[in-house]
Amino acid sequence: MVESFFPIEKLLEKLGSFAYEELLLFCGVKNDLEKLKETLTTVKSVVLDAEEKQVHSHQLRDWLEKLKDACYDAEDALDEFEVEDLRRQVIKQRSIGRKLRNFFGSSNPIAFCFRMGHQLKKIRERFDEIANMMGKFNLTLRLDDHRRVVHEEREPTHSFVRTSDIIGRYEDGEKIIELLMQTSDGESETVSVIPIVGIGGLGKTALAKLVYNDQKDFGKRQIMTKIINSVIGGNHGNLDPDRMQKVLRDSLNGKRYLLVMDDVWNEDPRAWGELKSLLLGGAEGSKILVTTRSNKVALIMGTMRGTTGYNLQELPYKDCLSLFMKCAFKEGKEKHPNLVKIGEKIMEKCRGIPLAVRTVGSLLYGSTDEHDWEHVRDNDIWKLRQAPDDILPALRLSYDQLPPHLKQCFAYCSIFPKDYKFASVHLVQFWMAQGLLQSPNENEELEKIGMRYFKELCSRSFFQDLGDLLPGLEVFNCQIHDLMHDLALLVAKGECLMVNSAGQSIPKSVRHLSFVSANALRNDFASFLPDLGRVRTIMLPIDDERTSQSFVTSCISKSKSLRVLVLMNSAIEVLPRKMGNLRQLRHLDLSGNRKIKKLPNSICELQSLQTLNLGDCLELEELPKDIRYLVSLRMFVVTTKQKSLLESGIGCLSSLRFLMISDCGNLEYLFEDIDQLSVLRSLVINSCPRLISLPPAMKYLSSLETLILLKCESLDLNLNMEMEEEGSHHDCNNVRSHLRTLCVAELTQLLELPQWLLQGSSKTLQMLTIGDCPNFMALPRSLKDLEALENLLITSCPKLSSLPEGMHHLTTLKTLAIEECPALCERCKPLTGEDWPKIAHIPQIDLDGEMIKSSDIQLSLERFSQTAETVSTEVQRFFNTAF
Repeated sequence: MVESFFPIEKLLEKLGSFAYEELLLFCGVKNDLEKLKETLTTVKSVVLDAEEKQVHSHQLRDWLEKLKDACYDAEDALDEFEVEDLRRQVIKQRSIGRKLRNFFGSSNPIAFCFRMGHQLKKIRERFDEIANMMGKFNLTLRLDDHRRVVHEEREPTHSFVRTSDIIGRYEDGEKIIELLMQTSDGESETVSVIPIVGIGGLGKTALAKLVYNDQKDFGKRQIMTKIINSVIGGNHGNLDPDRMQKVLRDSLNGKRYLLVMDDVWNEDPRAWGELKSLLLGGAEGSKILVTTRSNKVALIMGTMRGTTGYNLQELPYKDCLSLFMKCAFKEGKEKHPNLVKIGEKIMEKCRGIPLAVRTVGSLLYGSTDEHDWEHVRDNDIWKLRQAPDDILPALRLSYDQLPPHLKQCFAYCSIFPKDYKFASVHLVQFWMAQGLLQSPNENEELEKIGMRYFKELCSRSFFQDLGDLLPGLEVFNCQIHDLMHDLALLVAKGECLMVNSAGQSIPKSVRHLSFVSANALRNDFASFLPDLGRVRTIMLPIDDERTSQSFVTSCISKSKSLRVLVLMNSAIEVLPRKMGNLRQLRHLDLSGNRKIKKLPNSICELQSLQTLNLGDCLELEELPKDIRYLVSLRMFVVTTKQKSLLESGIGCLSSLRFLMISDCGNLEYLFEDIDQLSVLRSLVINSCPRLISLPPAMKYLSSLETLILLKCESLDLNLNMEMEEEGSHHDCNNVRSHLRTLCVAELTQLLELPQWLLQGSSKTLQMLTIGDCPNFMALPRSLKDLEALENLLITSCPKLSSLPEGMHHLTTLKTLAIEECPALCERCKPLTGEDWPKIAHIPQIDLDGEMIKSSDIQLSLERFSQTAETVSTEVQRFFNTAF
C-alpha cells in the first residue's frame, strides 16, 4: 500500500528552485521541464483520492506503484542537475586553470545537456502516459487531505473489565491510584491530569479500566456519564457548540469527578487548552486519567511536575507466560509439558507486549499439535493472519498517525537488522542523504531538522532511547523494538530489502538494500547481482570482515544512483577507482576498516558527498590530496597515521558542520586555517596522545557550539594561544562565540581551564565537564560570569581543592556533580563545608554519588529551627513552673 507521495512534492520543489532555473536555461530543456511540472501538478491533485480507493482496486494499486517508480526515477535524473550545479560551482569558486578542468574533465557540458535532454523527454512521456490512465479510475481532484488521520477507528472504550483478565499490572494500578489520590501540591488548578504513556499493545487502556473500576470512590458515576456525553455528543449531540459548553459547565458545577480519556493523539496545545478551560468547573480534587502513545501529548496535558506522566513498561516475562497460558490453553485442561516449553520460547519473542501475547495465545487456543506451536515459535507473530485486535493493527495505528515525512523516515529504518543499536546522528545523516528532511524554514540546519524528527519518533515510542553516547552532544544510542521493526518492514515492503542469503532474489523495484548475512556475500554471488541502477542504499554486514573485494567492486559498478554506501568493519584493502562515478553518493561509511591504507583520489570527485566516516581506520596512511573539493561535506570523522594535517585541505571544507578527529596515534599538529570552517558546529578530538597544541585560530570558530577534547595526554591548551593582534585579520576585541557544551577529559597537561576557551561564551555555555585530569588545580574566576550555565560536572581531579568565589551568581545552575575529588568534596559538604555557602542555592548536588537537594536541606533547617524553638519554649516553661 502506498503511504505517501512525498516524492511528487520533492520533484515540484526541485523544479521550482533557482539552481534548476539557471541550469535549465543553460541546457535548453526548460520547455520539457515546464510541461513535466504541469503534469505532476495534475497528477498530485488526485493522489489523495487514489490512496483511499486503492484498497478496493488492484488496478489502482498498480497505477500508484507505477507513479511512485516514475517519481523516484525522475528524482534520480533531476539530481544529476544538482551534481552538475555543484561541479560548476567548484570550477567557478576554485578557478585554478587547466589543472582543475582536467580534474573535472569527465563531464562535458555539451554531452551533459544532450544526455539530460534525452532523459527528460523520456521522463515527461512516461508521466504523460501515467496521467492519461487517470481517466478510467474516476478520481476526484483534491488539493488538501481532509481524510481522518486514523483510517480504522478504534471501537469506543467502555469501562468494564474483569480484574482476572489483567495480569501483572497490579503494582502499576496501585501506583496510578496513588497518583490519583494525591492532592494537587500547590497546583493552582482544581483538576489534575495523569497521563499513562507507552507503545501500542502494552495494556494502557486495560490499566485505565482497572483503575476506573477500583473500589476507591472519586465521585458520583452519573457525573462521569454527563461529562462523557457532553464531550462526545451523546444525548446532547444535537446542541450547538455554545449550548454544549453550557451543558458541560452545568454538569460539573463544582462537583468532583474522574474523567478517563483513552488513546489521545491530538498534539495541538490550543485544542487541549480550549477543552481544559471547560473542565475546570469541577470541584478541587477532580482527576483526568489519559492514555496516550505520545510523550508530547502527555507533556501538553499532564500536570505532574518533573515528568511527562506514568510511563508503562513491558510486562515481566513471568506475567507474560501466565497470560499466554491463560489464552492458549482451555480452562481446566491439562497443559502438555512439551507445549509449555515451546510456549516459553514464544514468549521470549513477544518482548513483554501483552497484546502480542494475547494474539499468539488466541491463535494457538485449543491446538495440541506441536507442529502448530513450533511454526509460531519459528516465525514472527505479526506475519500470521491478523484479526482487528491483534498487535500489528495496534502498532499500525501509531504509524498511521505520523505525518508523511515521518512515515518515510521510520520506514527507512527497516534496513537495519533486528536488535541493531544505532546512533541518532548516523540515522539523521542517512535521512539527509535520502532527501527526507524538509522544513518550512529555509534557514534551519538539516541536522537540527533531523534531530527534531528523531525526537518526535522517540516521543511516539517508535525508538527506544538507550541513553547518551556523548553527553552534551545530542548523540543518543537507540534501538527499534522488534515489533516496531517488523512494522517498518511491512510499510517499506517493495522499497527496502534485507538480503539473508546468496540465493535470495532482488526485485528491480527495490531502492534500499541491506545485506544482513555474510552468506549473501559469496564471491560467486557478485556476478549474479541484478542491475542495481535504481538502488539508493547498500549496507553490507556490520562487524563482518568477510566482505569481499569483488563484491564491493560489483556493487559500486552497478549502482549509479547510490546515495548511501556503508562498508563498516570490512576487510577490503583497496577501494575501486570507479568510486568517482557515484556522482550522487552522499553518505560513505568506511569506519572500522583495519586494512585499508589509501583512498583513491577519485573520492574527491563526489561533490554531493555530505558524510565521510573514516573513523577507526587505523592503517590509513594519508587523506586524499584533493579532499578540499568535497564542497558539500557536512560531517567528517577521520582516523589517520599522519603526523600532521597542516596540508590536508580540511580547512577548505566550507560546508563542514561536524568534525571528529579520533585515534590518531601519530598526530602532532592540526591545520592552521581551522577558522575557515565558518559553519562548524561540533568539534571532537579524541585519543590523539601526541597532539601538542591546538591552532591559534581555534579562538575564531564563531559558530562552534560543542567542543570535546578527550584523551590527549600531551595537549597543552595554552601553547600558542596568545592573542596575535599584529597581522591578524580578526578583531581580537570582538571574539564572539556560541559555545554551549565544553567537555575536557584525560588531559594530563591541564592545570587550569584557559580563559580563551570560555571567552565570548558567558551567555551561551550551558554544560561544562572536566574529568580525569590528574593535575587540574583551579577553575577560572570567570566561572561566575557564565550566566547560562546549567550543568557543571567535575570528576577525578584530585588536586582541585576549592571552588572559585562568586558561584552564588550562577543562578541558572541546576546540577553540580563532584566525584573522586576528595578535598573538594570535603569542602562542599552540606552546612559544614567551607564551600557549601557558594553552592547552597543549586537545586541538585551530587557528591561522590550521594544526591543532595538544597530544598531538602532548607526544609531540614526549618524543621530544626522549629524544633529548637519548641524545645526552648518547653524548657522556659519548665523553669517557670519549677521556680
